[in-house]
Amino acid sequence: MKRYLLGMLLFLAAGMLQAAGPRDPETHFFDQTLGDFREEMALAKAEGKTGVLLFFELQDCPFCERMKRTVLNQPEVQDFYKQHFLIFPVDIEGQVDVVDFQGHEMTEKDFAFKENRVRATPVFLFVDLEGKPVARYTGATRDKEEFMLLGRYVVDGIYKSQSFTRYKRQQRAAVSH
Repeated sequence: MKRYLLGMLLFLAAGMLQAAGPRDPETHFFDQTLGDFREEMALAKAEGKTGVLLFFELQDCPFCERMKRTVLNQPEVQDFYKQHFLIFPVDIEGQVDVVDFQGHEMTEKDFAFKENRVRATPVFLFVDLEGKPVARYTGATRDKEEFMLLGRYVVDGIYKSQSFTRYKRQQRAAVSH
């Protein structure tokens, strides 16, 4: 009996450790979309989300891959962002048709370059429930903590009164004191 209980405890502990480990961002961070961002915005509103997060990426982009491998695969990041946003990847060279937040149809490439002026990857674009971009971050964040700060910056509405750089500096100063 003791051996059985010990075995069960080890099994449960291993399961808990595995659950806390990295999870595939393709299935745990990003949402599925048919490419109609106007419909996705309405769904985000119906689900009580803060907005929509677009992840503009490029195949073989080392910074996009680093974000997926070190930040977007973290359960804490996934859980926080999924609670507050619908999240969709956009291939900046993609030929797939999408519908923008105003209802205009175009390719992913045109949506990225012409409509959102994406020139480097990754770009994280936060869009409110009215279809208005409210915050943008270009490049990979330093680490998970910086990406979590970025999410809180948007969720808490701090973007309305100050830049992310200033907010980040204030948060770091508060932690160091």
